[in-house]
Amino acid sequence: MVPYATCEIPEAEPNTDPVDFLGVDLGIVNIATTSDGEIMAGRELNRIRVRERKLRAELHKKNTASARRRLKERRRKEARRAADINHKIAKHLVAEAERTGRGIALEELTGIRERVRLAKSQRATHSSWAFAQLQAFIAYKARAAGVPVVYVDPAYTSRTCAACGHIDRANRVSQSRLVCRSCGFVDHADRNGSRNIRARAWELWRRGARSTAPVTSPPRRGWTQTQRCSRWRPCASLGTIVPGG
Repeated sequence: MVPYATCEIPEAEPNTDPVDFLGVDLGIVNIATTSDGEIMAGRELNRIRVRERKLRAELHKKNTASARRRLKERRRKEARRAADINHKIAKHLVAEAERTGRGIALEELTGIRERVRLAKSQRATHSSWAFAQLQAFIAYKARAAGVPVVYVDPAYTSRTCAACGHIDRANRVSQSRLVCRSCGFVDHADRNGSRNIRARAWELWRRGARSTAPVTSPPRRGWTQTQRCSRWRPCASLGTIVPGG
Protein backbone atom coordinates (compact mmCIF):
# COMPACT_ATOMS: atom_id res chain seq x y z
CA MET A 1 0.00 0.00 0.00
CA VAL A 2 1.33 3.43 -0.91
CA PRO A 3 1.42 5.74 2.14
CA TYR A 4 -0.31 9.12 1.90
CA ALA A 5 0.26 12.26 3.90
CA THR A 6 -2.10 15.20 4.24
CA CYS A 7 -1.49 18.72 5.46
CA GLU A 8 -3.64 21.71 6.27
CA ILE A 9 -2.88 24.84 4.24
CA PRO A 10 -4.33 28.00 5.78
CA GLU A 11 -6.29 30.31 3.51
CA ALA A 12 -4.97 33.77 2.83
CA GLU A 13 -6.97 36.73 4.03
CA PRO A 14 -9.60 37.59 1.36
CA ASN A 15 -8.77 40.63 -0.73
CA THR A 16 -11.91 42.71 -0.20
CA ASP A 17 -10.56 45.76 -2.00
CA PRO A 18 -9.03 44.66 -5.33
CA VAL A 19 -7.43 47.37 -7.43
CA ASP A 20 -8.93 45.88 -10.60
CA PHE A 21 -9.82 42.54 -12.20
CA LEU A 22 -7.91 40.21 -14.48
CA GLY A 23 -10.33 39.26 -17.25
CA VAL A 24 -10.01 35.71 -18.59
CA ASP A 25 -11.54 34.67 -21.92
CA LEU A 26 -11.79 30.91 -22.52
CA GLY A 27 -11.74 29.69 -26.08
CA ILE A 28 -11.15 26.84 -28.51
CA VAL A 29 -8.06 28.00 -30.39
CA ASN A 30 -6.59 29.64 -27.28
CA ILE A 31 -7.65 27.95 -24.06
CA ALA A 32 -7.23 31.12 -21.99
CA THR A 33 -6.47 34.75 -22.88
CA THR A 34 -6.14 37.47 -20.27
CA SER A 35 -6.96 41.16 -20.37
CA ASP A 36 -3.19 41.73 -20.03
CA GLY A 37 -2.83 40.16 -23.48
CA GLU A 38 -1.31 36.85 -22.37
CA ILE A 39 -2.37 33.81 -24.42
CA MET A 40 -2.07 30.32 -22.94
CA ALA A 41 -2.19 26.77 -24.32
CA GLY A 42 -2.96 27.49 -27.94
CA ARG A 43 -2.17 25.89 -31.26
CA GLU A 44 0.39 23.30 -30.18
CA LEU A 45 -2.08 21.79 -27.72
CA ASN A 46 -4.81 21.72 -30.37
CA ARG A 47 -2.51 19.86 -32.75
CA ILE A 48 -1.99 17.18 -30.10
CA ARG A 49 -5.73 16.91 -29.55
CA VAL A 50 -6.41 16.52 -33.28
CA ARG A 51 -3.83 13.74 -33.48
CA GLU A 52 -5.38 11.99 -30.48
CA ARG A 53 -8.84 12.14 -32.06
CA LYS A 54 -7.51 10.48 -35.24
CA LEU A 55 -5.84 7.72 -33.24
CA ARG A 56 -9.04 7.09 -31.26
CA ALA A 57 -11.07 6.96 -34.49
CA GLU A 58 -8.74 4.26 -35.84
CA LEU A 59 -9.10 2.24 -32.64
CA HIS A 60 -12.89 2.57 -32.84
CA LYS A 61 -12.84 1.05 -36.33
CA LYS A 62 -10.81 -1.97 -35.20
CA ASN A 63 -13.27 -2.69 -32.35
CA THR A 64 -11.17 -5.52 -30.90
CA ALA A 65 -10.64 -6.19 -27.20
CA SER A 66 -7.09 -4.87 -27.50
CA ALA A 67 -8.27 -1.76 -29.36
CA ARG A 68 -10.96 -1.06 -26.74
CA ARG A 69 -8.38 -1.39 -23.97
CA ARG A 70 -5.99 0.99 -25.75
CA LEU A 71 -8.87 3.39 -26.41
CA LYS A 72 -9.68 3.56 -22.71
CA GLU A 73 -6.01 4.15 -21.89
CA ARG A 74 -5.77 7.00 -24.42
CA ARG A 75 -8.92 8.63 -23.06
CA ARG A 76 -7.50 8.55 -19.56
CA LYS A 77 -4.19 9.91 -20.79
CA GLU A 78 -5.90 12.84 -22.53
CA ALA A 79 -7.99 13.54 -19.42
CA ARG A 80 -4.82 13.62 -17.31
CA ARG A 81 -3.14 15.94 -19.82
CA ALA A 82 -6.10 18.30 -19.80
CA ALA A 83 -6.23 18.34 -16.00
CA ASP A 84 -2.49 19.01 -15.77
CA ILE A 85 -2.70 21.93 -18.23
CA ASN A 86 -5.78 23.30 -16.48
CA HIS A 87 -3.98 23.18 -13.13
CA LYS A 88 -0.97 25.03 -14.57
CA ILE A 89 -3.12 27.70 -16.22
CA ALA A 90 -5.20 28.18 -13.06
CA LYS A 91 -2.10 28.41 -10.87
CA HIS A 92 -0.54 31.01 -13.16
CA LEU A 93 -3.68 33.16 -13.36
CA VAL A 94 -4.25 33.14 -9.61
CA ALA A 95 -0.59 33.95 -8.92
CA GLU A 96 -0.71 36.90 -11.33
CA ALA A 97 -3.92 38.24 -9.82
CA GLU A 98 -2.56 37.84 -6.29
CA ARG A 99 0.74 39.53 -7.20
CA THR A 100 -1.02 42.57 -8.67
CA GLY A 101 -3.76 42.89 -6.07
CA ARG A 102 -6.53 42.10 -8.55
CA GLY A 103 -9.53 39.81 -8.64
CA ILE A 104 -10.30 37.35 -11.45
CA ALA A 105 -13.18 37.80 -13.86
CA LEU A 106 -14.64 34.75 -15.62
CA GLU A 107 -17.56 34.12 -17.94
CA GLU A 108 -20.60 32.28 -16.60
CA LEU A 109 -20.58 29.30 -18.95
CA THR A 110 -23.75 27.49 -17.84
CA GLY A 111 -25.27 25.83 -20.89
CA ILE A 112 -22.48 27.10 -23.18
CA ARG A 113 -22.54 23.91 -25.27
CA GLU A 114 -26.19 24.51 -26.10
CA ARG A 115 -25.86 28.26 -26.71
CA VAL A 116 -22.80 28.41 -28.96
CA ARG A 117 -23.08 27.69 -32.68
CA LEU A 118 -19.87 26.16 -34.02
CA ALA A 119 -18.49 25.04 -37.33
CA LYS A 120 -18.50 21.26 -37.75
CA SER A 121 -14.70 21.18 -37.56
CA GLN A 122 -14.79 22.87 -34.13
CA ARG A 123 -17.43 20.74 -32.42
CA ALA A 124 -15.19 17.88 -31.31
CA THR A 125 -12.57 20.29 -29.95
CA HIS A 126 -15.17 22.32 -28.08
CA SER A 127 -16.70 19.21 -26.52
CA SER A 128 -13.38 17.65 -25.52
CA TRP A 129 -11.89 20.42 -23.40
CA ALA A 130 -12.84 20.67 -19.70
CA PHE A 131 -13.72 24.36 -19.46
CA ALA A 132 -15.80 23.81 -16.32
CA GLN A 133 -12.86 22.00 -14.73
CA LEU A 134 -10.54 24.90 -15.56
CA GLN A 135 -12.95 27.41 -14.02
CA ALA A 136 -13.31 25.21 -10.93
CA PHE A 137 -9.52 24.98 -10.55
CA ILE A 138 -9.23 28.77 -10.84
CA ALA A 139 -11.99 29.28 -8.28
CA TYR A 140 -10.64 27.04 -5.52
CA LYS A 141 -7.04 28.19 -6.00
CA ALA A 142 -8.26 31.78 -5.87
CA ARG A 143 -10.10 31.11 -2.61
CA ALA A 144 -6.93 29.69 -1.06
CA ALA A 145 -4.97 32.78 -2.17
CA GLY A 146 -7.66 35.24 -1.04
CA VAL A 147 -8.29 36.39 -4.62
CA PRO A 148 -11.90 37.39 -5.36
CA VAL A 149 -13.64 35.78 -8.33
CA VAL A 150 -16.62 37.25 -10.19
CA TYR A 151 -18.59 35.57 -12.99
CA VAL A 152 -20.16 37.76 -15.68
CA ASP A 153 -22.69 37.36 -18.46
CA PRO A 154 -20.72 36.33 -21.59
CA ALA A 155 -23.27 37.74 -24.04
CA TYR A 156 -21.64 39.69 -26.90
CA THR A 157 -18.20 39.88 -25.25
CA SER A 158 -16.64 38.76 -28.55
CA ARG A 159 -18.54 41.33 -30.64
CA THR A 160 -18.27 44.36 -28.35
CA CYS A 161 -15.49 46.88 -28.87
CA ALA A 162 -13.59 47.19 -25.58
CA ALA A 163 -12.63 50.76 -26.47
CA CYS A 164 -16.00 52.36 -27.33
CA GLY A 165 -18.58 49.69 -26.48
CA HIS A 166 -19.99 49.37 -30.02
CA ILE A 167 -21.65 45.97 -30.56
CA ASP A 168 -21.64 44.52 -34.06
CA ARG A 169 -21.14 41.02 -35.44
CA ALA A 170 -19.06 42.61 -38.20
CA ASN A 171 -16.53 43.78 -35.58
CA ARG A 172 -15.18 40.22 -35.49
CA VAL A 173 -13.45 40.12 -38.86
CA SER A 174 -11.71 36.78 -38.16
CA GLN A 175 -11.12 34.27 -35.38
CA SER A 176 -8.18 36.23 -34.04
CA ARG A 177 -8.89 39.81 -35.10
CA LEU A 178 -11.39 42.46 -34.04
CA VAL A 179 -11.81 45.75 -35.89
CA CYS A 180 -14.46 48.10 -34.53
CA ARG A 181 -16.82 49.41 -37.23
CA SER A 182 -17.49 52.50 -35.18
CA CYS A 183 -14.18 53.80 -33.79
CA GLY A 184 -11.64 51.72 -35.76
CA PHE A 185 -10.13 50.10 -32.66
CA VAL A 186 -8.06 47.01 -33.57
CA ASP A 187 -7.14 44.22 -31.16
CA HIS A 188 -6.69 40.49 -30.84
CA ALA A 189 -10.26 39.19 -30.63
CA ASP A 190 -9.71 37.06 -27.51
CA ARG A 191 -7.88 39.87 -25.70
CA ASN A 192 -10.71 42.24 -26.59
CA GLY A 193 -13.19 39.73 -25.15
CA SER A 194 -11.20 39.39 -21.94
CA ARG A 195 -11.11 43.18 -21.59
CA ASN A 196 -14.91 43.23 -21.80
CA ILE A 197 -15.09 40.49 -19.17
CA ARG A 198 -12.78 42.53 -16.92
CA ALA A 199 -14.90 45.68 -17.35
CA ARG A 200 -18.14 43.84 -16.53
CA ALA A 201 -16.63 42.29 -13.40
CA TRP A 202 -15.29 45.64 -12.22
CA GLU A 203 -18.70 47.24 -12.70
CA LEU A 204 -20.38 44.43 -10.78
CA TRP A 205 -17.88 44.74 -7.94
CA ARG A 206 -18.44 48.49 -7.69
CA ARG A 207 -22.19 47.80 -7.48
CA GLY A 208 -21.73 45.48 -4.51
CA ALA A 209 -21.06 42.00 -5.92
CA ARG A 210 -18.80 39.80 -3.83
CA SER A 211 -16.43 36.96 -4.56
CA THR A 212 -17.95 33.64 -5.58
CA ALA A 213 -14.86 31.48 -5.04
CA PRO A 214 -15.95 28.21 -3.33
CA VAL A 215 -14.32 26.30 -0.50
CA THR A 216 -10.70 25.33 -1.04
CA SER A 217 -11.09 21.71 -2.10
CA PRO A 218 -10.37 20.73 -5.70
CA PRO A 219 -13.34 19.52 -7.76
CA ARG A 220 -14.03 15.80 -7.68
CA ARG A 221 -13.19 13.70 -10.73
CA GLY A 222 -16.14 13.77 -13.07
CA TRP A 223 -17.44 17.13 -11.79
CA THR A 224 -19.57 18.55 -14.56
CA GLN A 225 -20.63 22.05 -15.49
CA THR A 226 -24.18 21.30 -14.30
CA GLN A 227 -22.98 19.99 -10.96
CA ARG A 228 -20.83 23.05 -10.38
CA CYS A 229 -23.53 25.50 -11.35
CA SER A 230 -26.14 23.82 -9.16
CA ARG A 231 -24.27 25.24 -6.18
CA TRP A 232 -24.94 28.80 -7.27
CA ARG A 233 -27.88 30.89 -8.37
CA PRO A 234 -27.71 33.83 -10.83
CA CYS A 235 -28.01 37.38 -9.60
CA ALA A 236 -30.39 39.58 -11.57
CA SER A 237 -27.80 42.20 -12.51
CA LEU A 238 -25.23 41.67 -15.27
CA GLY A 239 -25.05 37.94 -14.71
CA THR A 240 -22.91 37.67 -11.58
CA ILE A 241 -23.20 34.54 -9.45
CA VAL A 242 -23.88 34.59 -5.72
CA PRO A 243 -24.05 31.66 -3.26
CA GLY A 244 -27.35 29.88 -3.48
CA GLY A 245 -29.35 28.12 -0.84
